[in-house]
Amino acid sequence: MKRILAGAATAVLLPAGLAAIAIAGPANAKPTGPAPVAPSGEAASPEMLAAMQRDLGLAPAAARARIASDDAASRTELALRKRLGSTFAGAWLTPDAKSLVVAVTDSAKAAEVTAAGATPKLVNRSGRKLDAIKGGLDAAAAKAPPASVSGWYVDVKSNTVVVLARGGTAAAGLFVKASGVDASAVRVVSTTEQPRLLYDVRGGDAYYIGGGRCSVGFSVNGGFVTAGHCGNTGAATTGYNRAAQGTFQGSSFPGNDYAWVAVNSNWTPQPWVNNYAGGNVTVAGSTVATIGSAICRSGSTTGWRCGTVQAYNQTVNYAEGSVSGLTRTNACAEPGDSGGSWLSGQQAQGVTSGGSGNCTSGGTTYFQPVNEILSAYGRTLVTSGGGNPPPPTGCTGYEFSVSGSLSSGGNAYQPNGSYYYSSLSGTHRGCLDGPTSTDFDLYLQKWNGSGWSVVAQGATAAADETVQYSGTAGYYRWRVHAYSGSGSYTLGYSNP
Repeated sequence: MKRILAGAATAVLLPAGLAAIAIAGPANAKPTGPAPVAPSGEAASPEMLAAMQRDLGLAPAAARARIASDDAASRTELALRKRLGSTFAGAWLTPDAKSLVVAVTDSAKAAEVTAAGATPKLVNRSGRKLDAIKGGLDAAAAKAPPASVSGWYVDVKSNTVVVLARGGTAAAGLFVKASGVDASAVRVVSTTEQPRLLYDVRGGDAYYIGGGRCSVGFSVNGGFVTAGHCGNTGAATTGYNRAAQGTFQGSSFPGNDYAWVAVNSNWTPQPWVNNYAGGNVTVAGSTVATIGSAICRSGSTTGWRCGTVQAYNQTVNYAEGSVSGLTRTNACAEPGDSGGSWLSGQQAQGVTSGGSGNCTSGGTTYFQPVNEILSAYGRTLVTSGGGNPPPPTGCTGYEFSVSGSLSSGGNAYQPNGSYYYSSLSGTHRGCLDGPTSTDFDLYLQKWNGSGWSVVAQGATAAADETVQYSGTAGYYRWRVHAYSGSGSYTLGYSNP
């Protein structure tokens, strides 16, 4: 018999055999329980902190503080991006990483930016307009890739699209003109960058494809993600120990630079990145870092190397073809580092694509964002559980993803035993992917000032549930309940 939820605002009736829980508190008070807490950086590995100290000039304590402040800025940016809508024109951290600057096209929105603790900057072009201009360049390059152009990207700081030109700017100027985009919004910048793919590389552990070698990016359910230029769909892989490992299930290059490999039963995906110092860095999630955030990558050739995020959605012209949607960084890399893992704190960011320069004179390196890879292949990042089987997949395309494990009859409140605040009215969406042959349910609860009230639910007899609710601003949380059966689950959710 399925459960029935009471209409009382301050109590939720649980399934048969469990006591009802009444949550009371002062009228109009914030929800009880732990408030959302930004990561402190304490979980960062000593090797990552040492690399940040070397490459960014940060002492260990400052590196931990930077991880926490970067995470807070990223979450503020996400909230403002939603709130500002079409007037949002990008965000970035100041060079000292102490202030978040948010560009807007409407001066009336500046107060909202200031109220969120950020610094507003009035610009002429919205982020959507700049993306459209870059898209025009992408379309032109698909027909006739300009050989002397290294790439192009949206530069939110200057409110323009930057085109990188080698050996003079004339050819780049003709390329911009032929594309038909608004040339006044484009800056042609001379560069010595000559991007190349980093084939002979590994970010985590090495794996081999015939006579080639690449790196594991991040563990996902059933295998791992990596760079697309490392192998074609159907190609067989062997692991670092040369034992039979898996097969490329999907690969996209050029255009994109991502792939995923399914491993056989002898291999167990783990939520770790090899730190090449005898230990591992644990991956906790995949929240996208704000431009200006510190970021580190792991590679077998040059170990841990750190820098900052410079731009998103860059198109890079490799000799083998253009790749769009890459993230630009000033961290260095060398052959042997391709396909490797990029992290901001413990948040997975992407896998190494290619770059220019080296780790002696410095360089520019690009990575393929991991969330795009997960969405493209319907994979779930392995973020916890040690040697336990990875959680099931099925919920992609959501802004946030969390996972956990429940015994039959158990409950979990997400995110992370806490709640979130939505400052806008709009739609909340949730997707629960529970273990096979179980009955897991999903409830969305809202704080009414004195208790938690269920406002939407997915409570069928299946393992998987979806919930959609149109609500006003307020505090919300998700309750995952194992009605029958045990195992790992994944919850994807988005909010206004």
